[in-house]
Amino acid sequence: MQLKSILNRVEPLKSFVYTHAIFVERAGVEPFTEVEIKPRANGRPICSGCGKKRPGCDRLAARRFEFVPLWNIAVFFVYALRRVDCPKCGVTVERVPWAEGKEHLTTTYRWFLARWAKRLSWKETAVAFNTTWDNVFRAVKHAVLWGIAHRDLSGIEAIGVDEMQWRSGHTYLTLVYQISGVK
Repeated sequence: MQLKSILNRVEPLKSFVYTHAIFVERAGVEPFTEVEIKPRANGRPICSGCGKKRPGCDRLAARRFEFVPLWNIAVFFVYALRRVDCPKCGVTVERVPWAEGKEHLTTTYRWFLARWAKRLSWKETAVAFNTTWDNVFRAVKHAVLWGIAHRDLSGIEAIGVDEMQWRSGHTYLTLVYQISGVK
């Protein structure tokens, strides 16, 4: 099975096509894979401001977006973003489904790092996946902000708070729990 087929299975991109996948080996640099992405011929860019399909103006220089490593080999998506002429927002850069804003990590890779950061320390996660501590930090921050934005507290009417000593000395745990419905 080719790498493009694997990527189409695990990271399908509507309106985009994986074109070339090349394995790069250079002296003094860890080997990596670059996967070029192109928009479909009939696909129109989406404005990053309002989220509507708009006509494209031109292209920016190609950017690299880091994807989940395969077999401990770094994978980068390479794509030249299109600029969009939006009557509402002006000239903006298109929205792509694999990354948000100016982030150089794909959304899938950020969730991947955040899940591993629950099991390992952030430094161990960074070392295990050949990335930086800062990338792991930003991935965890992304997951926490997503959780805060999507939490549902509608069924909670009352909470209880207890503090218990843990170990010797002044080490305490704070326990917060829901007590509504308890009689």
